[in-house]
Amino acid sequence: MRITKKLIVVGTGVVVLVTGGSVAALAATTAPKVTAEKAIEIAHKAVPGSWVSELDYDRRGTRPDAWELELTKGSRLYEVDVDAATGKVLEHQAKQSDGDDDDD
Repeated sequence: MRITKKLIVVGTGVVVLVTGGSVAALAATTAPKVTAEKAIEIAHKAVPGSWVSELDYDRRGTRPDAWELELTKGSRLYEVDVDAATGKVLEHQAKQSDGDDDDD
């Protein structure tokens, strides 16, 4: 009888720890400090005179989460990644547009 009671108490403690851990993990996934609107402003400063053709939020695990923006200016496409916590431009690439709207 004693063994059964100990197992029940230990089992309950494990369930509490597991559910407590999942609540802590859910609390850690909060909204980004830099909003989508602010990320667009930052990207427009990096590529003046452009318009945003695509905006995605990317959770990157061990690397900083980022807003990924694709901007168009004339016949050129620009990809700008903005750190979702600091607003720093992480990546800025330019490429020639192929004229169609598919992702190739």
